Amino acid sequence: MDLLGWYRGELSSRRLAVLVRHLPQDSAFRLAHEGEAARWSLTDHLLAAVVDHLAVANWMFASVNRDEDEAPPEPPQPVPRPGADGDGDGPDGPDGTSAADAPGPAELARFFG
Repeated sequence: MDLLGWYRGELSSRRLAVLVRHLPQDSAFRLAHEGEAARWSLTDHLLAAVVDHLAVANWMFASVNRDEDEAPPEPPQPVPRPGADGDGDGPDGPDGTSAADAPGPAELARFFG
């Protein structure tokens, strides 16, 4: 398909828009337009969410089952996602939560106690 056909009137604007919208995920245009986010598929985002949720669950288990004299474990860091600023201040998960919003050891002990 020759894109010069749009200038010549052989290719309609609607057809050009459809062609651009349906470019492959790894195309140069999508990488230039969307950046790193173009490389992440829905499956990649779902796997990152699963890893984050498992890490939080393990952290909660370790926090509740530690000795009282022992220092609490550090909360897990979320998997970096494209488009995130990386400073941990913004929402990282699909539900709008971040590691900073996680309950503290005292809250966990009160909940499970």
